[in-house]
Amino acid sequence: MISALLLLAPSCASAEQLKVGTVRAFDHYVQLSEQRMSQEVNSNHFLYIDQLPPREREESYVRLKKGEVVTERLQTLEQGRQIPILGGLIHHWLGTVFIPGTTLAKTLAFLQDYNDQYKFYAPDVQQSKLIEHDGNKFKVFLRLRKTKVVTVILNTNYDVKYETLSPDRATSYSYSTRIAEVENAGEPNEAEKPVGNDSGFLWRLNSYWRFFEQDGGVYVQLEAISLTRDIPSGLGWLVGPFVTSIPKESLDFTLTRTRDALAPNFGAKP
Repeated sequence: MISALLLLAPSCASAEQLKVGTVRAFDHYVQLSEQRMSQEVNSNHFLYIDQLPPREREESYVRLKKGEVVTERLQTLEQGRQIPILGGLIHHWLGTVFIPGTTLAKTLAFLQDYNDQYKFYAPDVQQSKLIEHDGNKFKVFLRLRKTKVVTVILNTNYDVKYETLSPDRATSYSYSTRIAEVENAGEPNEAEKPVGNDSGFLWRLNSYWRFFEQDGGVYVQLEAISLTRDIPSGLGWLVGPFVTSIPKESLDFTLTRTRDALAPNFGAKP
């Protein structure tokens, strides 16, 4: 799930309305991406890095054992061609981290403690709350805070489902169901902008987790697909850094904080 240099109102960026066609294109991209994910989960290459060429795969495992987060930008194609997303941008990133000394059960229990997530993922997560829990299904609320030239506060809701595949493997799927941008956060006149008719810094966020207990710890892989507005002409200096940099930084932040919470004395040293 998931950072103020300047406390500027997001209204500095012109309002943008999320269009039906943009949502359909995003859903189509997700559908094709999930087809690939399903094939991977049911193959011998449960983790993405296991599909890499031998030398690159070995180097990735060495980096993970040193405490690094290994990330890569992905792009789902349709018949070898890019999928057009009119009126928006899709951001698709994957990251993996190794958490030594923990177990699959402990890792899942930590991530499912949604009421306390804000304690470990601050300042990106300002508030966290479990709304509903039914077996392996969860409904969750998170208030997110993101800063990159501008500071944006978002009230977000998610449907999350966990699946245990074997004693050493599990998956989790998280889909945003509501994302509302907050104006004047923390002030008496705090209010939400209309959903889908805002600055467009985040319209959709899907997160796909894989957990593999091995080598005396747990490998955690997080694949995130998000949808934002396109970069408007003349506002690239303001909107561009936010929509292009935040997705990767958020992925790295989430994995790092997860590792640090479960293995506080481990991590890449400078």
